[in-house]
Amino acid sequence: MKYLTLVLILFSVSTVMAQPNCEAFKYYGDTEKYEACKKAMEIKGHYQFSKAYQTILDEAITIDPTYDYPYWAKSIAYLKSGDFVTWKKLIDKAVELNPIGHLGYRGWCRYQFFRDYRGAINDIEQLDSLVDYDIGHSQNGTYHLNIAKGLCYKAIGEKQKAIKIIADQIKRNKEGNFVGAYDYLHLGVLYFETENFEKAIEMFTKQAETNDLAENHYYLALTYRKLDRLTEFKSSLETAKERYVGGRRMSDPYSNPMDKIYLEDIENALTLANMN
Repeated sequence: MKYLTLVLILFSVSTVMAQPNCEAFKYYGDTEKYEACKKAMEIKGHYQFSKAYQTILDEAITIDPTYDYPYWAKSIAYLKSGDFVTWKKLIDKAVELNPIGHLGYRGWCRYQFFRDYRGAINDIEQLDSLVDYDIGHSQNGTYHLNIAKGLCYKAIGEKQKAIKIIADQIKRNKEGNFVGAYDYLHLGVLYFETENFEKAIEMFTKQAETNDLAENHYYLALTYRKLDRLTEFKSSLETAKERYVGGRRMSDPYSNPMDKIYLEDIENALTLANMN
């Protein structure tokens, strides 16, 4: 199976959301949005935290207060700086004006940065109700939004529902010749946590075939321990440590992914394994 890694930078203006086509507004006769759009495009080359960047977007909003793009673009700097209150006001306005364009982004941010799992679920499910096509991926390209939704259900304790959502989306991903970087790992951990150990091993094996990670071998080791397969328990931990030290582990530049582990976790488990 072809393994694809989507390389997207979360907060880059040029990649988080496609640059708007100002000429389309002109074509349809919406002159105010056309002028607002042209003004907003003047942010190109300006640092997101600069006064010029924010002033240009304020001017675009003045031209057309119903144009969503400037609100969204302004919000980015506030999220990066930690001013979450202002970010929320701006992104909420963008969602109000263009829900299809921004619900997925807001839902992903709610999951990734705020652990607002119920809010993320609401946004993703609302987006899904508004469109008749695939709702797409998270802003960093790591997850399909349905995988993120499944992880949110896991976080609020609805693990069986999470399993179904993630398993169904993996099936659809495979049909599209795409496998998320951590999809099988998360599903395997869910099966482990619900004591379906054989299915867990199956998922961890598939994860190793697509993106071999320290986390995968660590959770595989825990599964073997539950099955009293102690030799494989220790061997998997040794492999987990090797992968971790070699840099083959879950990573995100902005937050700690769900199911991420640390070297200390592996070494503590190895101490236990060596006592047996």
